[in-house]
Amino acid sequence: MDLLNTLVDKGLRRELPTREEALAVLATSDDDLLDVVAAAGKVRRHWFGQRVKLNYLVNLKSGLCPEDCSYCSQRLGSKADILKYTWLKPDDASKAAAAGLAGGAKRVCLVASGRGPTDRDVDRVSDTIKAIKDQNEGVEVCACLGLLSDGQAERLREAGADAYNHNLNTSEETYGDITTTHTYADRVDTVQKAHAAGLSACSGLIAGMGERDEDLVDVVFELRALDADSVPVNFLIPFEGTPLAKEWNLTPQRCLRILAMVRFVCPDVEVRIAGGREVHLRSMQPLALHLANSIFLGDYLTSEGQAGQADLDMIADAGFEVEGTDQVTLPEHRRGGCGSEEAGGGCGSQEGGGVCGSAPAAAAAPAPETSSAGEARTDLVAVRRRGAGTDLAPNA
Repeated sequence: MDLLNTLVDKGLRRELPTREEALAVLATSDDDLLDVVAAAGKVRRHWFGQRVKLNYLVNLKSGLCPEDCSYCSQRLGSKADILKYTWLKPDDASKAAAAGLAGGAKRVCLVASGRGPTDRDVDRVSDTIKAIKDQNEGVEVCACLGLLSDGQAERLREAGADAYNHNLNTSEETYGDITTTHTYADRVDTVQKAHAAGLSACSGLIAGMGERDEDLVDVVFELRALDADSVPVNFLIPFEGTPLAKEWNLTPQRCLRILAMVRFVCPDVEVRIAGGREVHLRSMQPLALHLANSIFLGDYLTSEGQAGQADLDMIADAGFEVEGTDQVTLPEHRRGGCGSEEAGGGCGSQEGGGVCGSAPAAAAAPAPETSSAGEARTDLVAVRRRGAGTDLAPNA
């Protein structure tokens, strides 16, 4: 297919595809899907080899958010039956992080619900960052605390943060349909603040909210223009009790096409399969590793992921290897400054909710018969009941 050959050549040269080419990837048929995956896989392997970076989420403060993001289980007015708790103490957060690091995670993503941190919140998170780094040599830390005020990114950097995550989520044109309590421009401003402070900028999207192909292409092109070091691709988890509870629009094939498009547009950045991969990719998750070079290990903010050991087995069985702490994520030309050697990560597993080692995982529910797109699949959404903020050991 001439389109795919062109996109591979452009990806190897870090050349931006045209909008028409990006849209054409999303419009390919299921019959051509393996060809699309193989082509994007060439670009992924060129820049990242067979390595898969593991990231681990610690939800520092869950629920009770004043923002009205329609996708979010922690939003104002959410009726989702999620965990709600206020700030974890630094030592508790560090213990939670240790479980993920023991499972092979290289980066810890510290996430807190809310519009944005107060200066006191920044002090809290700074103490948490120091506790994690003091107790875990070589760990990378990303903060995800919402909209930043002037000077806060610099303070997080001074405390030892390596990255800051703030997702754009969808296109500027449709952003007002998803959220009304802040703007698309507010999100862009926070990503730019993180970048300017010397933090690795991490920003991504949520697919499956009823957007058009044009919206997906618009937001990914904007992420490239912002020069994000890492791009988390979330697939909406339609939590009961949120406005988007009935938006079941994704198929595994659609998810793979979206990941391929992101890889072609952002060939040399860390593309992370984030929230919703277990729900929407299901048994086709291993194919997605040929497109993305990063995943979250274990659970997400308010939903449970598959068992951490299952993730590790999947990576090995698919012929990939876990990236070690002694390995640099980003290609050499992206290192230095915001693309420092510890860059290329960030949190942002919004998993349809959020701002953005030990115990075995809960047994997965038996898979029901396949349903058509748009039909609710509440059986696939497992609300998180373990890990940080609970008395149960985390899944890592």
